[in-house]
Amino acid sequence: MDFSSALPTFIITLREGVEAALVVGIVLALLKKAKQSKLNPWVYAGIGVGIIASAMVGVLFSSIIQWLGTSNTQYAPVIEPLLEAVFGVGAIAMLSWMLIWMTRQARSLKGQVEGAVTAALKDETAAGWGVFSLILIAVLREGFETVLFIVAKFQQGLIPALGALGGITMAAGIGVLLFKWGVKIDIRRFFQIMGVLLLLIVAGLVVSTMTDFDTAVKSLSQMNRESESLCFYYERFAKNPSCILGPMVWNTTQLLPQDKFPGIILHTLFGYADKLYIVQALGYLVFLFTIGSLYFRSLNSRTPLPAKNGKSSSTTTDKSVRS
Repeated sequence: MDFSSALPTFIITLREGVEAALVVGIVLALLKKAKQSKLNPWVYAGIGVGIIASAMVGVLFSSIIQWLGTSNTQYAPVIEPLLEAVFGVGAIAMLSWMLIWMTRQARSLKGQVEGAVTAALKDETAAGWGVFSLILIAVLREGFETVLFIVAKFQQGLIPALGALGGITMAAGIGVLLFKWGVKIDIRRFFQIMGVLLLLIVAGLVVSTMTDFDTAVKSLSQMNRESESLCFYYERFAKNPSCILGPMVWNTTQLLPQDKFPGIILHTLFGYADKLYIVQALGYLVFLFTIGSLYFRSLNSRTPLPAKNGKSSSTTTDKSVRS
């Protein structure tokens, strides 16, 4: 059994899960400070419902994909890769937005959560529901992005889901280390490393999503004579062309095949393709340049954390969330 497809979802859920764990930890710390620990069950309920709801969304999407494929057997070779491509585009957009937005908002995360909890506690009759909603939204936001990524790779079966479960478990462990045991962890450096890995993972998803579009168009072009023109690259235009992705940039199937170790790790984690075409290469580079520039710019624009002694230190991140 190949567990390499679990690596991308493990990294994504680990990063997303730690973000959610920070929100949960801040809320629990604020409730303790306000002597409202009786509302802690609402926090745990929000976590549980958020995880279950995210899983149900994934099951729903997967069921829809399978139904569309089985109910239209004639067009199944077109529908399946096309749906993978559509969900891939959704995952690319959501994960890219999350990567940049969360980096920019990280400095004000504690203040935002404090404001939301304070507002919820003002209405004593609805305080529990307010805290529950805050946690539920935080977990759902991270869960939905992960679900989109998993569904975009639904042909790989349950292995990506196992990776997601492992990421959630480790994220929960990091949350316990931070807020329960008071262990100092350089959260800023953690998010920087995870951010770079996520950037490369999503860039790889750009390549595989283009492959899915190419497969869908190629299958459609082979169904009837009217659709043949959809594949506009032919041998007379380029050597070994794809249907819509242009001429081949490289062919490393003999040197580093993507279905064997270590190529399979690079393929599932970073989207490595042993047959890469010009449109894919351009899409990969454009994505890395645009989203990567925005991401690193957002990192550089962040102000350092003030330590108690007046000096700034990235290792004080855990202190800011354990006020």
